Amino acid sequence: MEIYNQTSTDFILLGLFPPTRIGLFLFIVIALIFLMALFGNLSMILLIFLDTHLHTPMYFLLSQLSLIDLNYISTIVPKMASDYLSGNKSISLVGCGIQSCLFMTLGGTEALLLISMAYDRYVAIFFPLHYPIRMSKRVCVLMITGSWIMGSVNSCAHTIYAFQIPYCRSRAINHFFCDVPTMLTLACMDTWVYEYTVFVSTTFFLVFPFTGIVISYGRVLHVICRMQSKEGRKKAYSTCSTHLTVVTLYYVPFAYTYLRPRSFRSPTEDKVLAVFYIILTPVLNPIIYSLRNKEVMGAVRRVIQRICFVKR
Repeated sequence: MEIYNQTSTDFILLGLFPPTRIGLFLFIVIALIFLMALFGNLSMILLIFLDTHLHTPMYFLLSQLSLIDLNYISTIVPKMASDYLSGNKSISLVGCGIQSCLFMTLGGTEALLLISMAYDRYVAIFFPLHYPIRMSKRVCVLMITGSWIMGSVNSCAHTIYAFQIPYCRSRAINHFFCDVPTMLTLACMDTWVYEYTVFVSTTFFLVFPFTGIVISYGRVLHVICRMQSKEGRKKAYSTCSTHLTVVTLYYVPFAYTYLRPRSFRSPTEDKVLAVFYIILTPVLNPIIYSLRNKEVMGAVRRVIQRICFVKR
C-alpha cells in the first residue's frame, strides 16, 4: 500500500474501483444503480405523500425506510464517484467524521426500522382485529423516533471515540468510505476496547433484529403453508420470501463484516460485502416492498390520472 504524508490531517480513501477497464465498467454499473435507488426511493416518498390510500402504518414506515435509503446511499456513493473521476481521494478529518457518523446513524436506524416493518406484518396477519391499536399512528411515531434516537446515540459514541485516538501510521484507508473499524487499523494504540464495543453494537443493532425478523417470518410462512388456496399460498410465499431475501442481504453481510476480529478481516472482502448493505439494498427495497405491490401500482395510476386531469 502506498504511504501517504503522515503529517497531514486528511485521510486517503483508496476506493472500490481498480484503474482498469473493469474498474470503469464497475463504476458505470454502480452509478446506474445509484440513480435507480434515488429515483425509486424518491418516487415512493412522493407517492405515499400524495395518495391518501397509502396513509397507513405500513406505508408510513415504508416512507421512512425510503427516506433513510435515499440519504444512506447518498452519503457514500457521490464521494466515491467524485474520487474516482477526479483522482483526488483525500477527505478531511471533519468530512470523514461526518460521513462516518451519517453512515452509522442511517445504518443503525434502518436496521431497527426493518424489524418495525416486520412487526407490522406480523400483527396484520396474527392479530388483524387488534391491528388499529397495536399499530396506531402513535405507535408508529414511537417506533420511528426510537430507531432514530438509538441509531444516532450509537453513531455519535463510535464517532467521538474513533476521532479522539491518535493515528500514527499511513493515512490511507483501504476502503471506499470512512469505515471506523478500517480506520482503527491505522491507530498507534491498542483498540481492543473499541473492538469489543463494535461487537456489542453489532449484536444489538444487527443480530438481534435479524433473529427477530427471521422468527416472525418463520411463523408467517408456517401459516402460509396451511392456507387452503394454492394460488394465495403461492402469492403469499413469494412476497414473504422476497422480503426475507432483501432483509438477509442487508443484515448478514453487515453483521459478518463487523463481528469478525481484526485478524480475520480482509480489505477486499470488506469492500465487496459493503456493496450489499450500502448500494444494493437501497435499490432493492423500493422494488421488493413497493413496486410488486398492487396497492402501490394502484396509487401510481391514481396519481397519474390526477395529474392528467389537472393538466386538462
